[in-house]
Amino acid sequence: MTESLPPVSRTAVGVAALRAYESSRPDRLFDDPYAAAFAEAGRSALPGSGRDSAQAGLGALMYPQIVTRTRFYDDYLLDAGCAQVILLAAGLDARAFRLAWPPGTRVFEVDLPEVLEFKDEVLAGRGASPTCERIVVRTDLREDWATALREAGFDPGVPTAWLIEGLLIYLSHEDADRLLTTVGELSAPGSRLSCEHRAADAPDGLIARARAAEGAEHVTGLWRGGLRTTVAEWLTAHGWQASTVTRAEAAQSYGRPADGTATADGFVTAVRQSSTLR
Repeated sequence: MTESLPPVSRTAVGVAALRAYESSRPDRLFDDPYAAAFAEAGRSALPGSGRDSAQAGLGALMYPQIVTRTRFYDDYLLDAGCAQVILLAAGLDARAFRLAWPPGTRVFEVDLPEVLEFKDEVLAGRGASPTCERIVVRTDLREDWATALREAGFDPGVPTAWLIEGLLIYLSHEDADRLLTTVGELSAPGSRLSCEHRAADAPDGLIARARAAEGAEHVTGLWRGGLRTTVAEWLTAHGWQASTVTRAEAAQSYGRPADGTATADGFVTAVRQSSTLR
């Protein structure tokens, strides 16, 4: 199944392996009962994504960030209070199956057809059932994904919780700007958005350390940089009220130690202040 996954999507297998490792811990920050199945099914797709990936190489480096962001985004989505949720580049995210969504919640998973096909095959093999109304949208985020989302039943007049997890760094400056602009155009006032944050002056942050890690080129070579400015600055200039939390602050709130780069990166949450619906 994994042979048909594009290179960027294969990195989701490695992330699933890290979530599986975290889920096996007695002090786990979350429980993802499907992560191990994704990692096992896709083990051949990504070097170093096996059972021990959380303890060695790039996996060990990224592990604190991945598990902290997973818990942070879990809390964000459930606290947002929006009945309409959009997971952009949903990958192997199993939140539609593992979170306790309020009745009436609709979760749209947007990603490439081959990614969603792989995901659905693995979930079907586990007999998984969503805990919300799950709607898959098979489209390329570099193309007219907004039309595909509308055609799937998305209502741009309803406040929406958007999650953009682990995506922007894989996009060029222009594609990242275009994606966030489209999100803004589709967002009613009161909509929420969350994604990763990196300080502009963090030459020794997690991204720089990952680029320098031996054997990490199969992942870091796919990174295109994302926005030219910080996400919080971009959102503030485009009709959102944004706030940031460092990974160190988030980790501390979960009772986890923070590594030396944890103040250089973190997470943005934002609320839509104005609407530019077309």
